[in-house]
Amino acid sequence: MGLFGLFNKKKKETLDKGLEKTKQSVFSKLARAVAGKSKVDDDVLDNLEEVLISSDVGVDTTIKIIDRIQERVARDKYVSTSELNGILRSTIADLLTENNSGDTSNWDLPSDHKPYVILVVGVNGVGKTTTIGKLAYQFKKAGKKVYLGAADTFRAAAVEQIQIWGDRVGVPVVKQQMGSDPASVAFDTLQSAKANDADVVLIDTAGRLHNKVGLMNELKKIKDVMKKVVPTAPDEVLLVLDGSTGQNAFEQAKQFAAVTQISSLAITKLDGTAKGGVVIGISDQLKVPVKYIGLGEGMEDLQLFNRNEFVDSLFKQQ
Repeated sequence: MGLFGLFNKKKKETLDKGLEKTKQSVFSKLARAVAGKSKVDDDVLDNLEEVLISSDVGVDTTIKIIDRIQERVARDKYVSTSELNGILRSTIADLLTENNSGDTSNWDLPSDHKPYVILVVGVNGVGKTTTIGKLAYQFKKAGKKVYLGAADTFRAAAVEQIQIWGDRVGVPVVKQQMGSDPASVAFDTLQSAKANDADVVLIDTAGRLHNKVGLMNELKKIKDVMKKVVPTAPDEVLLVLDGSTGQNAFEQAKQFAAVTQISSLAITKLDGTAKGGVVIGISDQLKVPVKYIGLGEGMEDLQLFNRNEFVDSLFKQQ
């Protein structure tokens, strides 16, 4: 069984509900794309291209999907429009597999060392602090000892928010004065976590992209300092993105990928948007796996990404 429990009926219902707006948007557009057509031809493919781009899948990824469907049509000679849904599902599932966005439901912490250190990055307002809080809750619920590090020292609100989540979840928060050196906070956090035999450490970082050189230097310094305490740190650099911003999220992802090595993605706020296709595009273009998706306000509404269930929810017939 995975760290956050088995993928069950309740989680599936949350996923279905969270992707409802995207699904309705995609299906209504798909219906128009194939209206009056019995087979997949150039017109249908052109219309499908529009559907995917307008669903925030992204141009490059859309072209890749269309090319694969064209190959299938050329090979099979005749593909009916009723088969299109199934072909889309399998094509997108394959793409997500290639980007290692697999079914992480069974993911667990490595057994060869601890603490497992997650450095969390992302611009302000994407749900970064909330994601940290929800992860802390789920790790603790799984019986793990969790520490939080408030290394976004440039905003007083960021430190306060992390402290509120720490109090709410019941996990210790390591912090310093506003304006302190973020690397110093990260160092203190890992020292405390190691001394107290913690299993997981989540480090918040400043979400400023306007000064890329400064951000790159800051993240490098944090990583270097952490390695002095835990040589394997960070085990994961988790980029949090707001799915409701569509292609803006993709631009943010590209900019962060340019300044630091991202190893996993958390895409939040998918429940309030029709732009859920961005999950597919970002994963494909960055070649970074989607690990978590946010589907609501509740503590359990941050789920480990399950590729097959995601595609099933997105394309499930009414």
